[in-house]
Amino acid sequence: MPLDGAFLHCIVKELSDMRLIGGRVDKIYQPSHDEVVLALRGAGRAVRIMLSAASDRAGIYVLERRAENPAAPPMFCMLLRKHLSSGRLINISQDGLERVVNFDFECVNEIGDTVENRLTVELMGRYSNIILMSKCGEEYRVIDSLRRVTDEVSSVRRILPGIIYESPPRDKTRLSLLSCTAQQVRQELCVSGVRLSKLIVSRFEGVSPLFARECCHYACRDIDAVSDSLDNDRFDRLMFFIKKARGYLDGGGYNILKTPGGAYKDFCFMPIEQYGAGLISVPMPDANTLLDTFYGTRSENERVKQRSAALLKTLLNSCERISRKLQLQRQELEGCLQREEFRVCGDLISANIYRMNKGETQLVAEDYINGGTKTIELDPALSPSQNAQKYYAQYRRMETAEKMLTRLISDGEKELTYIESVFDAAARAGSDSEISEIREELRQGGYLRGGQEKKSASLKPKPPIHFVTDDGYDVYIGRNNLQNDRLTLKTAHADDMWLHTKDIPGSHVIIKAKGGEVSDNAIEQAASLAAYCSKGRESSKVPVDYTRVKFVKKSGGAKPGMVIFTNNRTVLAEPDEELYLRAEL
Repeated sequence: MPLDGAFLHCIVKELSDMRLIGGRVDKIYQPSHDEVVLALRGAGRAVRIMLSAASDRAGIYVLERRAENPAAPPMFCMLLRKHLSSGRLINISQDGLERVVNFDFECVNEIGDTVENRLTVELMGRYSNIILMSKCGEEYRVIDSLRRVTDEVSSVRRILPGIIYESPPRDKTRLSLLSCTAQQVRQELCVSGVRLSKLIVSRFEGVSPLFARECCHYACRDIDAVSDSLDNDRFDRLMFFIKKARGYLDGGGYNILKTPGGAYKDFCFMPIEQYGAGLISVPMPDANTLLDTFYGTRSENERVKQRSAALLKTLLNSCERISRKLQLQRQELEGCLQREEFRVCGDLISANIYRMNKGETQLVAEDYINGGTKTIELDPALSPSQNAQKYYAQYRRMETAEKMLTRLISDGEKELTYIESVFDAAARAGSDSEISEIREELRQGGYLRGGQEKKSASLKPKPPIHFVTDDGYDVYIGRNNLQNDRLTLKTAHADDMWLHTKDIPGSHVIIKAKGGEVSDNAIEQAASLAAYCSKGRESSKVPVDYTRVKFVKKSGGAKPGMVIFTNNRTVLAEPDEELYLRAEL
């Protein structure tokens, strides 16, 4: 759901209660095109605030997880550093319950004068923006913005460097959830034949359709109720609910709504009951933690997705090229399987050479191999002996081609399996460091051009994913093929258990043995993790091979992550996302 003004009120209140006023801007990052992170330091602690103008996750919240940043900061990030670095935060304000928040800073400009700069965050879906301004008297002049708005983009207002900032148009006749009276509410909702939830959204400032439907559910027990059904009794229940909502805006009953499958669906600043058992309500301690949880994973995945798009396209093109090549080679191999026909023709010509003359165009001879008679085409320019040698030569060429094609097809299938494994790892990558490692792997294999990738201090390779089973066994999961090799061939011990999805690209999984023993429960949980960390994660059941590490070998010249193994058993495992989320990612 888009962040509404009421929930944003809770965010601003929490930020104000955190005593951030007086703190100084320590660092500024721009993890992606639509996001800015302000690191404030004050009162003996550091707080990182995410400002997101992405259309599907626009919001402001305290960032708990560490977002990876590009090696070179974007221009807007450099501009913010120039004007806000070391600035002191003096105020955080919201325009009523509108989705606009202002961060005011006291800064020092290039010539040493103290100036007041404002960073305004407008959270309005696809029109969201982050705007840097300087105070000029009682007005604010735009320095620059994340998205410049010209006359071609909007006829309502422009956002360009040097112009006076104008706030988004605000309908001041709408009611405020914080201060509206019963008389005002009754007057605004006295409209006939309109769906009540739609009327509440249009008449109240800063409320979402979710909250409006909850009002109808509480007052009328029907989220699709029309305004005509709002009699005195239902109106009293509606006003009671509005007063109840005000209490949650001050204290908070923050909840995330999840589907039974675990996917995040919606959130609100108070408990939601309209879905019944259709959605699961998960309480959260505060508004900032809720948004960090709800948007955090999606935001990180989107950043990685943007940066891995070119890599995935390269891998997809490689898969298609190899597949086309294999198809042509298999078709050619099918033709080679007819080579015996040429040998038989040569044998029959040799057997009948005593009755043949040069210049004949065909030979009709008894086929003593297959029975019956056989007609063989001849080249009249060649002698009978030369015609026989021509068929033998064609047989030998096809025999040689069959051997070469068989080897080429085998190598191509191995290469396709490898590229598919890299594609799977890139598609599951959750950070820039993982993408960087995969790029380096492809560069070493000759699939990408260019020298070795420069490694930034902020892009240190992540260790393997660590998970502890219910009975205390340590499980390690490789993030990519290079890490799979290190984990299986260098880190793991001979008696540890090795797991991998059967004939499906995926991660190597290692269970650390205890005294040479590994429990059945540990194998079952590790198999579920191996199934989830593979191309088969969307399947209900995935076959997973497992064996001791001492039975896993790497043949000479094999590509990264490609191994051979023996003494294995196979178990059917169900990919388990909840189990995976328990791991140290």
